[in-house]
Amino acid sequence: MIRLRRPAVHWPTVRSRPRADAGPLLLTGIVVAVVVLFAGAVPPLIRATADDAVQDAVHRAGDDAAVRVHAQWEPDTGPGGGRVRDPYLAEAVDDLRGMARDELGSELRSVLRPPVATVSSSVLKITDGSVQRTFQLNYLGSDPAGGGPGLTWIAGGAPRPAVPEVESRIEVPYGGPPWPVQVGLSKADADALGVGPGDRIPVVDQRKREKHILVSGVFQPTDSDDPAWQLAPWLLGPVSGVDGVGSTRLAGLLSAESLPDARLAFPDEELERVVWFDPDPEILTRDSAEAVAATVVALKTLSASSGVRDSSLRWETRFDAVLRQARIQVGAATAQASVLLVGILTVAVLVLVLAADLLVRRRSLALTAARQRGAALPDLASELLIESTLVTLLAAVAGLGLVVAVAPGISWRWAAPVLLAAAVAAPMLGTLTAARATRDRRVPANRGARRWIRRTGQLRRATLEVAVLVAAVAAFTALHQRGILPAVSAAPTGPGPGEDGGVALPASAPALGALTGALVLLRLLPLGTRLALRHSLRSRRPLAVFGAARAAVTSARVLPLLVLVTSVALASFALTLRATAVEGLAEGAWRTVGADARLDVSPAGAASTAALAQRIAAAPGVRQVVAAQVIDGARLAVDSTLVAPRLVIVDAAALARLRAATPLPGGPELDRLAVTGAAPGSVPALVRSADGRLRSGTRMELRREDGPSLQLAVVGAAPAVGDADDVVIVDAAAIAAAGVPVVPNTVWAAGPGAGRAVADSAVAADVVVREDVLAQRRTAPLSAGLLRLWAASIVMFLAMGLLGLALGAAAGAPERWQTLTRLRTLGVRPTEARRIAVGELLPPVVVAAVGGPLLGVVLAGLTIGPLALRLLTLQVADSTLVLPWWEVGLLSVALLVAVVVVVQVEFAVRRHRRLGEVLRAGEG
Repeated sequence: MIRLRRPAVHWPTVRSRPRADAGPLLLTGIVVAVVVLFAGAVPPLIRATADDAVQDAVHRAGDDAAVRVHAQWEPDTGPGGGRVRDPYLAEAVDDLRGMARDELGSELRSVLRPPVATVSSSVLKITDGSVQRTFQLNYLGSDPAGGGPGLTWIAGGAPRPAVPEVESRIEVPYGGPPWPVQVGLSKADADALGVGPGDRIPVVDQRKREKHILVSGVFQPTDSDDPAWQLAPWLLGPVSGVDGVGSTRLAGLLSAESLPDARLAFPDEELERVVWFDPDPEILTRDSAEAVAATVVALKTLSASSGVRDSSLRWETRFDAVLRQARIQVGAATAQASVLLVGILTVAVLVLVLAADLLVRRRSLALTAARQRGAALPDLASELLIESTLVTLLAAVAGLGLVVAVAPGISWRWAAPVLLAAAVAAPMLGTLTAARATRDRRVPANRGARRWIRRTGQLRRATLEVAVLVAAVAAFTALHQRGILPAVSAAPTGPGPGEDGGVALPASAPALGALTGALVLLRLLPLGTRLALRHSLRSRRPLAVFGAARAAVTSARVLPLLVLVTSVALASFALTLRATAVEGLAEGAWRTVGADARLDVSPAGAASTAALAQRIAAAPGVRQVVAAQVIDGARLAVDSTLVAPRLVIVDAAALARLRAATPLPGGPELDRLAVTGAAPGSVPALVRSADGRLRSGTRMELRREDGPSLQLAVVGAAPAVGDADDVVIVDAAAIAAAGVPVVPNTVWAAGPGAGRAVADSAVAADVVVREDVLAQRRTAPLSAGLLRLWAASIVMFLAMGLLGLALGAAAGAPERWQTLTRLRTLGVRPTEARRIAVGELLPPVVVAAVGGPLLGVVLAGLTIGPLALRLLTLQVADSTLVLPWWEVGLLSVALLVAVVVVVQVEFAVRRHRRLGEVLRAGEG
């Protein structure tokens, strides 16, 4: 029976050994603390950034994220065939608000603000003979008790019923005279109209029917920032351009008492009631977004159809799509952060192993002496393990303390590999060194036996290298097959970096690729140094011979070259990704806007778009202006299948000139629309399709409600127009000749003054300026966070690469300077000795300076597509690789300069050593 004894730890040695090697241990502790700080702080910061990204996406979505509930009015036909006035109509609207809130469910209700019920009339025209002005009646119910937003009456009072209370349920015949409705006006609207309490507002509807609108009073809002006012801002003052260029909308506020009169004054289809739920972005998080999106989808599934003519609730929202897109972008950013973290941990582990190798080299004589004096290997291993564990724990505590100060949490999972490497590397290497120094195995005299031992060692090394190669191939295969995005999880808690069950292997592809490339270069370096040595032996320059000989001896060292090549390759990889992302953000902004600026005119003002384009073209600094009609969701039939692409009707030649003045592609393709190669009776079209249904040679049919269908013949591929996946572009002259009227509603402008010209157009339309879009995207939480993470990672990779160079040089310094000191006795001068030292250190550095950047660029090229940068840059296709050669070149220059610095430092440290000490001790 084998009995295990407890290791006998020699505590005086444990206490004294760290003092003798305080430098390497302190360096190890600093590396552990810094990497633990990075690995422990980045995941919590990513989670916080993900929450900010979801909130930012909802905030930017605006009305797209709002949840709206439509409901038809209950029939108000009375026994006499007329319409019955319902004095409790406001309570019915408030009941609709409560019913809609109850149907939301607790989970969705918790992320939505209190609902606001609105009743809006059709837009009326003011007939006072002045400028073009419109008028609308609005009722706002936002108070839990059924009232509206706070206001103060400064003249007159709240709107009252048009009939006495005893006659409130009277029946009014159809086709009777206009029913009177009392409304309140804001002071700004009242001043603009020049009316006061008791005055009548002259308005007619779209069919020229007169409406009887009376002013009951003038009010001022208690809080103009109340969300309820934002649903009808024209209640607080005139708003220009809502109903067309040059038009101004004003509005009258209905009260609960006058709302029944508005119901009688308008047909059901001209009085719409809607309940609005705006999300509260501050409550949403990445973890809750998926569950909320699923609830919204279920709610829309149960919604009544728009064709149902009863009072059933019809839910309408894109809240689920906004949350889904935000989660996809968060998943992409999280996975890309995982790639950087895996690379940093890989290089950090290599650096810690190299530091442990340096420490063991310094202690080799002491460990061998202790073993020869009878110390057991378990005892030595225990002593070294206690020492490294204490150093690791102290460094980890320091690093995690800094994490608490800079991050909203701590991630232990990513710090674990670093802590394990720091605690185990030195004890393992030290125990192996003591065991090898005192083993009694003799070198066999048989040449075949020696060859067998050598080949066994080579086979073990080859097995390890093949294992790394297989892992790299598996990682790249997984990356290209499934991409970097985490799988969609049904759990409410979203995946974090490496926590999604499947992203870890694809995320390690760049790190494993860099490690594999470093192993290949490691195999080639000895061949190069031996060739250099043979060439130098035929030279008459003894310094070249000495330097090549020392380089040939030290080139077989594995760890220094692995650290150098891997760190430089991953730094170049991160630099390339960062440059590609920055350029991709700019390209995405160009694609989204379509020019330097874009103006999306409202439907009511589309008739004056051509004149508006001429005014913009005459503005200073505007080079190109194109007006087009853009129809989202156009009805096209392709092979008996209905599709709804974005239809762009534009002057193809003008659009080609516009794109030629911008970095946008697509100018030559637009020339095909002028070719009359289409079939007779059809209009040439360019198409762009995400799923490939629209392609060259396809015949399409444009369905029209006010005329016969139009045949379209696809003659080529269309350039991207905005953010639409499916695009169809036709020439305006060609489609007008086919009998389709063209009413432009979009203006693109290019030139340095385009943004200012579009913003000064004095039209209440959507103004989109490319510079503003680019600034918003660069400062968005995910983009800004990743750009900062890339910059920090580049600094980390470069710092660990330089540290690896210093550690590798320090490990071979005693032997190197022993040789150089002895060469000085033969007449070698100090300057020549430094040159020999540089020649010894230079080959692995040159390999890393040349091969590392090339390897990093290759890795970026292999992974740029699966990394899905386009989800963050909002590009149509995968980002085109951008090579920051001057930044990559600085990495190479930094390594070469570091070699000279290391040699100068070593020379300054050892120049006071006496030659006799070196010759007697046998070490430098």
